[in-house]
Amino acid sequence: MGKPTGFLEYVRELPLDRSAQNRIRDWNEFHEHMDEKKLREQGARCMDCGIPFCHSGTLVSGMASGCPINNLIPEWNDLVYRGLWREALDRLHKTNNFPEFTGRVCPAPCEGSCVLGINAPPVTIKNIECTIIDHAWEKGWVVPEAPKKRTDKKVAVVGSGPAGLSAAAQLNRAGHWVTVFERSDRPGGLLMYGIPNMKLDKEKVVLRRLKQMEREGVAFRCGCEVGKDVTSAELLAEYDAVVLTTGATKPRDLPIEGRGLKGVHFAMEFLHGNTKALLDQTPPPITAEGKDVVIIGGGDTGTDCVGTSMRHGCRSLVQVEILPRPPEKRAKDNPWPEWPKTYKMDYGQEEAAAKYGADPRVYLTTAKKFISDDQGNVSGVHLVQIKWDKNEKGQFVPVDIPGTDRIVPAQVVLLAMGFLGPEQGLLDGLGVERDPRSNVKADHGKFTTSIPKVFAAGDCRRGQSLVVWAFNEGRGAARECDQFLMGTTSLP
Repeated sequence: MGKPTGFLEYVRELPLDRSAQNRIRDWNEFHEHMDEKKLREQGARCMDCGIPFCHSGTLVSGMASGCPINNLIPEWNDLVYRGLWREALDRLHKTNNFPEFTGRVCPAPCEGSCVLGINAPPVTIKNIECTIIDHAWEKGWVVPEAPKKRTDKKVAVVGSGPAGLSAAAQLNRAGHWVTVFERSDRPGGLLMYGIPNMKLDKEKVVLRRLKQMEREGVAFRCGCEVGKDVTSAELLAEYDAVVLTTGATKPRDLPIEGRGLKGVHFAMEFLHGNTKALLDQTPPPITAEGKDVVIIGGGDTGTDCVGTSMRHGCRSLVQVEILPRPPEKRAKDNPWPEWPKTYKMDYGQEEAAAKYGADPRVYLTTAKKFISDDQGNVSGVHLVQIKWDKNEKGQFVPVDIPGTDRIVPAQVVLLAMGFLGPEQGLLDGLGVERDPRSNVKADHGKFTTSIPKVFAAGDCRRGQSLVVWAFNEGRGAARECDQFLMGTTSLP
């Protein structure tokens, strides 16, 4: 710790984002970087805690508390304060294969459990992480590092999202021949098509790292769906081990009246199609331009739908959230180091507020039916306010409040209510055992499925979760797979 009084001398500061009114005119990333002097001061705020909860990587009340990949945060904060950028990069890469991804899209549970955050604004961990890796790319320090020695083992990774990429990177590092199967036309999974470009640039950030992995020896087979283009039997026969990282891509539906109307879409149809169109330089298959948009769901996916709709030039926007508005400060039943369930506006809501004058979210509200025009298109959404009451079993359930019904106009409705688990076709073909939630049954830490030499990691094993948890699981599955193949492992 280079500055024992840093947390007393410096206040929390973040670099300014591009203005909301300007950034909705393009698809470029909206975050800016802070100058080095200011960033080093932010690193000095790290207070050399007796127990640094920021990298504990545990679950508290079912939510991430601290960094799930156990980033060595106090160490690289101190190195940044000292101006030792190369050493900071080495410490960052020791636990994280892709810090440029987590530095952009992770919700930063590390900051939620920062000890300084007990009675002051926490350290700007996420911004420091992102700046370290971006600085390293600019300096040319991030270069392909092919393994010095190859084994004769071949591993198939099914799915190229966060868990698949981290598993592939680690298994390649161990010297195995790794092939990643991806059914889309480009690798990256959620990172490529599930997160919009203004939040995570595809050409400058995602493809840059994927190209590095290819130069290190990882093979990507895109447009190849296991179970259709390649059978499960062929996969098991050709490879010494298989790692399933297919994600939890089955969306939660809203089967209310009018669900089949034209203009009602799952969020990922909208987001995937938009990013693909952007990369292919073609018109998006679903556009919000000049339309009234209703987004049902208040999480990160809903926010991404807000930001994308704003850039399309929507006429109006309402985001429906069935839960109550969070408090401004931690509630008594939400103490540190739990994830702080407090009110904040993410980038999408900031943009909508800048254009329309208010946060677009309506809380304690649900949709009852979709209204049709005379041609089978959605024209509006029937909303009603709710309250949460206990039923006869003591469970909290939403109850409609009489007299609060209203209809809002909508020509585009986007369902962003989360995901129910992995798609079952491939899993049925392999015959792997599932848990009661339809996820692949495999213990965390072992990642072994009911089929010999088949491992599972990420959202297809644990259910919908954070990108950083997928990195944790991909690395863990790679370690166990290497142990299985070689009888020993040196992977972390």
